[in-house]
Amino acid sequence: MVFQYLRRAAHEKPYIFTSFVLAAIGPVLVVTVPEIRKSQGYVSPARIPDTYPLPQRARNPPSGYEDQE
Repeated sequence: MVFQYLRRAAHEKPYIFTSFVLAAIGPVLVVTVPEIRKSQGYVSPARIPDTYPLPQRARNPPSGYEDQE
């Protein structure tokens, strides 16, 4: 039943057929692409830091910017 609909949709409504094909390929790619990348020697890049590292020293507050009274 589904096969007959897809065959008819491929001729009469190719946009529906294409959406079914892409929807079926998506989950397969989620499983196969990481394995293919590993077999090709792909290494994930280092993570971008979320915060700026603070220096391990005493902080010197800026002077000369105080409000005049």
